[in-house]
Amino acid sequence: MTVLGLMGWGAGIIAAAGCVQSMLGAALVMGFRRREKVWRSPVSDDLPPITVLKPLHGAEPMLEQALRSFVEQDYPAYQIVFGVQHEDDAAIEVVHALQAHYPDRDLTLVIDRQQHGVNRKVGNLINMIGMARHETLVISDSDIHVGHDYLRHIAASLADPQTGLVTTLYAGLPATETIVRRLSACQINHNFLPGVLLSRHLGRQDCLGATMALRRKTLEQIGGLRALVDHVADDAILGTAVRGLGLDIAIAPCMTWTTIGERTMRDLLAHELRWGRTVKNVEPFGYALSSIQLPLFWATAAVAFLPHSTAIWILFAVVWTLRAVFSLMLDRSLGLPSLATLPLLPFRDWMSAAVMVGSARGTQVAWRGQTMHIMRHSAMSQPSQPVGPGE
Repeated sequence: MTVLGLMGWGAGIIAAAGCVQSMLGAALVMGFRRREKVWRSPVSDDLPPITVLKPLHGAEPMLEQALRSFVEQDYPAYQIVFGVQHEDDAAIEVVHALQAHYPDRDLTLVIDRQQHGVNRKVGNLINMIGMARHETLVISDSDIHVGHDYLRHIAASLADPQTGLVTTLYAGLPATETIVRRLSACQINHNFLPGVLLSRHLGRQDCLGATMALRRKTLEQIGGLRALVDHVADDAILGTAVRGLGLDIAIAPCMTWTTIGERTMRDLLAHELRWGRTVKNVEPFGYALSSIQLPLFWATAAVAFLPHSTAIWILFAVVWTLRAVFSLMLDRSLGLPSLATLPLLPFRDWMSAAVMVGSARGTQVAWRGQTMHIMRHSAMSQPSQPVGPGE
């Protein structure tokens, strides 16, 4: 067999393995959603009071809807602390509107310009945490949407003394039905989300930034928020630190959603390159292995190596069909069914492969008006000059 033949069939084998992984991932996500539907929250209101910390930056798409989902929690006692770092931040108006509409809720706004390190989100949290009145803390990104029983899920998961940190899975929720936002949702819902559950079943315990819930005592034991402020991947650093205490990271049995607000393909690529470079530098081996999640990339590569092979073309058709079926099953399970992106799945896989290649050598990411350099294996990130506004 020629070299091209070996490469073609090698790519085909990886594509077939990717289909198996897609099937397993879809099954795990659907199983998670079924368990979520039958989960029963504690009937007692004897639950620990919770402070939710919400660092904000600008008026993102669907910001009010996301924040409202936290304000409308079915939970006996909770406080929400919102934080911004500039007096003219557009998110302030959204918070004021929520405070006016829900005068009976414990909603606090902190405006503090003080900078503490490279990671501005964590710096914002340092400014906010002095207003937190409760011992159970939930840190959640500004673009996260949750169900009304979210805090009950968190409290129940954190009740185990061996659990030091609770996180949540998240799916992508397009702000509008554009192709760019749908492509972004594909990456999260078809690759990232099943991958997290698969890695969990293989023994990994990762912390995801959608939710980082822990006791104040635990946070103090790992050095407080200041231990995270000089790192881009603050969620990964927090998870590693909590595991270092001999405690577990639990996934609460509820799905959350992150707003997808990228307007252009350039925005999408910049976002995914930032994420890819961060993950690659924190977990390089795992990031490289995740390429198996792109079966249509490998199937089209096989066609490129062996364009005259009928068997390879049949393989390509089968892989595309299976990828479409599993993707549709995932979307329906998440309540986001759409046929519009199924014809674009090969392009999505090639785009993801290009992002992985672009992430391979870079250590520089642009985030919220500054450029940061990520050092390998969770070392401290170093800032450089600001590059302009935006994420």
